[in-house]
This record gives sequence, C-alpha cells and structure tokens, in this order.
Amino acid sequence: MMTNDSDYIADIKAVEDRGEATSLMEPMLITESSRFRGGLTDLALELAQKSAGFRRSLPESLLTSLADLVRSMNCYYSNLIEGHDTHPVDIERALKNDYSRDTRKRDLQLEAKAHIVVQKWIDGGGLSGRAVSSEGIREIHSRFCSELPEDLLWVEDPHMKERVRVVGGELRRRDVAVGHHVAISPGAVPRFLGRFEQVYGGASKTESIVGAAAAHHRLAWIHPFTDGNGRVARLMSHAVLLETLDTGAVWSVARGLARNVDAYKGHLAACDAERRNDLDGRGNLSEEALAAFTDFFLRICLDQVVFMEGLMQPERLRARILLWAEEEIRLGQLPPKAGNILEAVLYRGELPRADVPAVVRAVDRHARRIVSALIERGVLSANGPRAPLRLVFPAALASRWMPGLFPEKTD
Repeated sequence: MMTNDSDYIADIKAVEDRGEATSLMEPMLITESSRFRGGLTDLALELAQKSAGFRRSLPESLLTSLADLVRSMNCYYSNLIEGHDTHPVDIERALKNDYSRDTRKRDLQLEAKAHIVVQKWIDGGGLSGRAVSSEGIREIHSRFCSELPEDLLWVEDPHMKERVRVVGGELRRRDVAVGHHVAISPGAVPRFLGRFEQVYGGASKTESIVGAAAAHHRLAWIHPFTDGNGRVARLMSHAVLLETLDTGAVWSVARGLARNVDAYKGHLAACDAERRNDLDGRGNLSEEALAAFTDFFLRICLDQVVFMEGLMQPERLRARILLWAEEEIRLGQLPPKAGNILEAVLYRGELPRADVPAVVRAVDRHARRIVSALIERGVLSANGPRAPLRLVFPAALASRWMPGLFPEKTD
C-alpha cells in the first residue's frame, strides 16, 4: 500500500531509537548480595518443593484432565485482569465451537479460545527453552493475535485519538505511557528485549524462580507491543514456571493475581519507580519495590499450589464426585452404577474398557450403556474406542467437584 510523504515521515519518527541505556531497567534480578535475597530464596525453594510434591501426587491421567480445566481457569482469570469476564463454561463452549449470538460475547469467547490455544501450545512444550527469548515472546503475541476476531485487533491511541491495528508479533511503532510510566522509545525495544533475554535466559534454576516476578514486570515495563502486553507477560510467566518447576500445568498464578488484582497492579506500578535512596539497591529502579513484588508473586504461587492440592485430596475429591453421581442417578440423569465406574477411574487413574463389566457387575451391553452416558455427560473420555477411560473435569461441574476454583456461572 502506498503512503504519502507525511505518513512516511511520521512512521520513521514513531520507530526512532532515542538511545536509552538498557541499564534503565536494572536491577533485573535480586542478586545473592541483596539484603532481600535470603527470604526470597527460601520462598522459591518452598515453592519448588510444594509444586513437585503436588505434581507427583497425581496419576498421569488425572494430571492431563486437571491441566485441561486449569487451562480454562487460567484463561478466565487472565481475561478478568484485563476487564473481560468470560466464564469457563462459555470458554468450554467456545472450544466446541458453540458461540453466543451476541457479537460482543462471541468475540470474547474467541479471545478466550485464542488464549487456550496458545497456552495449550506452551503446555505441550512449544516454548521450551525459549520462554524469555525475544523470539518466543513475539511468537506468543503472534499466535494469540492470529486467533482473534478482527474487532479485537483494533485499539485506540489515547493521545492521538485514532484507531490502531494490532499486528501479531510486531513490536510497537509508537511511544506509549502506562499510568505514570513512560515506556522506552519504540526503536529501543529490540535492544531491551535482547538484554532481557540475556539476563533471564542465562539465570540458574533458583534464580529463574526468584526472578519470575522480575521478568514479569520488566517485560511489562518494556511494553513491547501495541496491545496485549499484560496477557503476554502472564503467558510468559506461566511458561517459565512450567519449565523451572515442572508444574504439569495443574495450578495457575493467574488465579491468585486476579483475586488480588489491586495489590498486583499496585506492585507493578511501584516497580516502575526509580531508586529511592542509597539503601534501595544500586540500579536505576527500586530494588525494594522489586523485592516486595517478588515476595508477593512467590506467595501467590504457593497459595495456589496449596489450594489445588487441597481440592485434589483423594478422599475429599472422591466424596464430592460420588455424591454428585448419586444425585444424578436419583434424578434419572445417569444410569445406576455409574458411580462405580467413576470410583474405579478415580482409584486407578484410568480404567481399561475390558474391566468395566466386572466393575458394574453387568453384561457388556449394559456396561457400555453406562460408559456412553458418562461420556455424554462429559465426565469420562478416552483417546479412542478401545483406549482406557479417564476422568474429565468439566467446567460446568467445577462448582460441585472443585469448589472455589472459579465463581459459579449465574446466567
């Protein structure tokens, strides 16, 4: 597309690199010599231990099923932070191509689906070793935008009062201010992302856990994209924790951040502040504020692991699911002995189809009828007609099976 000279000059000015030193975003890590490091290292080690213990406690089949539900939950809470309330039940419907007739709600379902697609790619190892790389960060943004409806690819420049189209993976070409923070010049973004990758990509495992919050803020501080920076930062953080803690994607920091959203945004704003005095580190930005955010972030992570661990306590989970099954059987929504199959799947992790008749003490035809009813209700699944049965955690049943995971849908 041809442009006139004035458009061309404006575009050149927009991507000007004003030569800011990358040291402007120091400190990027809370180093070993910092007075804050000891307590933060203890939190990081506790988080690693708790997360590993929780993951090991889950059978592989339940790990997969829980990760699917947590993906929707993570999407819901990340969207909520952005002011978009798309319930996991509606997200689940979108994954089945069941969209609202309301255009706005449909667009938000598509936005949620885009988040799910990207996180599933991350959970499958798509960002392995690249979570903090400039290339990886741009790919998160590119993949997300490629799934969005056209209406959600336009934002308004608050200063110029004009609509700007967001291009997936393209670094911003304009100056931007977020709150009191005036971001670096657009032309400087590649240099700062290079420094970002150098520091966080070269960190040890413990440094990566302690530094997850710092990386989260510093990426937002760079503000590499025209729009979508908060979401990209949270997806990047998810990828970092997935890799450094081997989380199995069965818990989400986004839930804790959304439930403490004012504190979360307050910490991010505080981390934009310059160093206060000689006791506040040696970098340009406040080390004390970065340490406070790191403490907040790690404690949120710990809280979410403990919460999910409590929900998945075997006897309590079994009691909630079997109580639901008994009620459904009494209401005629499930055939008798459906609970026997659910109990067997819970106990074993997965159930070979050949074992089903013995579990329900019925002939093959009746056993298949019970299995079909449970699959139709969306609580059992299998990778094929002969594959073992595994439990599914539907979003529609989360209020009964996984209370507190997210609010119950009211409309």
